[in-house]
Amino acid sequence: MKFVDEATIIVEAGKGGHGCLSFRREKYVPKGGPDGGDGGDGGSVYLEADGSLNTLIDYRFQRKHKAQNGEPGAGRNCTGNKADDLVLPVPVGTTVVDMDTHEVLGDLTHEGQRLKVAQGGFHGLGNTRFKSSVNRAPRQTTKGSEGELRNLRLELKVLADVGLLGLPNAGKSTFIRSVSAAKPKVANYPFTTLVPNLGVVSVQAHQSFVIADIPGLIEGAAEGAGLGIRFLKHLVRTRLLLHLVDVAPYDGSSPAESVRTIANELEKFSETLASRPRWLVLNKVDMIAEQDREAHCQAIVDELGWDGPVFWISALTGEGTKPLVQAIMRWIEEQAEQEKENPEVAEQEAERRRRMDEEARARIEAEKQARREARQNDDDDFDDDDDDDGVEVVYAPY
Repeated sequence: MKFVDEATIIVEAGKGGHGCLSFRREKYVPKGGPDGGDGGDGGSVYLEADGSLNTLIDYRFQRKHKAQNGEPGAGRNCTGNKADDLVLPVPVGTTVVDMDTHEVLGDLTHEGQRLKVAQGGFHGLGNTRFKSSVNRAPRQTTKGSEGELRNLRLELKVLADVGLLGLPNAGKSTFIRSVSAAKPKVANYPFTTLVPNLGVVSVQAHQSFVIADIPGLIEGAAEGAGLGIRFLKHLVRTRLLLHLVDVAPYDGSSPAESVRTIANELEKFSETLASRPRWLVLNKVDMIAEQDREAHCQAIVDELGWDGPVFWISALTGEGTKPLVQAIMRWIEEQAEQEKENPEVAEQEAERRRRMDEEARARIEAEKQARREARQNDDDDFDDDDDDDGVEVVYAPY
């Protein structure tokens, strides 16, 4: 299944049924009076988070969705049937944006959560509603109102506690395979990972977190080089970033310079995301002689002037991964406890995520516009829809 994380759709709610103009006409009942019933309400359109979905591909093929209209009223004070609401399933983690006003209508982050995106039309009134002591035979009715019509953009951002950053071949996919049961493709060439992968890391009973592996960045990604920066938006919901770096790159490049390259691209994408807590993970230490590892890794840290947490691991052999995931679990629990005890901390976190969403949306839109202009000039044949597999979530003990 293709992984599609954006889609544009048109939703239209149903019209309300018209009110009925009718008078009672029965044998032996003189002057029966008005008996026109009201119409039924039109159906509304809802989006519902469905945990069984992981892609928006269905909405690439069917873009227009319309709810049913309400039935008109009838004589004998019969009210028209209300139309059923239209419920559209979307993956958990979908953000809904009104394309005309650029307003964020909602964020579906929980299984079963519903969001009304188009209000159904209100029913019309039959002439029975207008009878009075001075108007015994009213001929007034009202028509049902139109349903809302909206152009929406659906944006899927995977839900993860921890996000992985790094150049292609830094070992991100190998790491997620090592600490979870997820099995992303691994190979010895750049851009092995083409779509985000999720792994659920279970540290011990009732303690687990979700980690996201996104396609690697290269220098110039903010300008569209490589796979660009569009997958960085999947890190917006994460609490912690792990910056993986190859301590012994096969091309002889500088690990410290690799870290600076990714940090620069992250800053261009979103300053708020770049300010997120970020841990340095020095990977592939098994490629360094054991007696030289400490000095080699310390030289990288000194060259960077890094003052945050540092971990040495080998994702391939599993060396150092257990202390790392345990430290992550403790950090996540501490953050959750702070938000629970102090509502202001939770509000600040929500505000940061809102800013990251806005910055990410603006940066991705600018990149898309640049690519559209480049294609018009026959300078760029990049296909934005060239994705392969969907997001895979696998649960397994560590």
